[in-house]
Amino acid sequence: MVGGPERAGPPRGTGKRGFFTTGLTRPGMQGNLPPEAQEKLEELQDLQEKAQQVAAQKQQAETQLQESETALEALDDIEGDTTMYRKVGELLVETDYDEANEDLEEKVESLELRVETLEKQEERVQEQFEELQTELQNMLAGGGAGGPGGMGPGAGGA
Repeated sequence: MVGGPERAGPPRGTGKRGFFTTGLTRPGMQGNLPPEAQEKLEELQDLQEKAQQVAAQKQQAETQLQESETALEALDDIEGDTTMYRKVGELLVETDYDEANEDLEEKVESLELRVETLEKQEERVQEQFEELQTELQNMLAGGGAGGPGGMGPGAGGA
């Protein structure tokens, strides 16, 4: 078949995946990269995938937090002696106001911490990505302008 695997999807190292763009390679260029640069590029792509996972987890936690805060606000409008039920699996179980309020407050606090943790993790991944991207750019600039043997031991100057 003519065209084969090249048409199966974007090749690894196209320079753009998800949240980040590397701006370093074009389709078909990765085969011309030195092994060290290919390895860095794959690390960049792994970080992109990790960033996407963290962002999805953060979005889910933010949604749960918003729902819990809304439930807590709704609870403020309910009188303390109102019969209430909470869902436990497939069952509705009677609960009292104080217990429901306390459980929701704990859930909100826990979700706030989770969102904060995920934001910090997202920042760390972004920093790692930028550092790795700079390393790769320097490696490619040094290898392209250094002439024969420019990527050998001691190359790069840093």
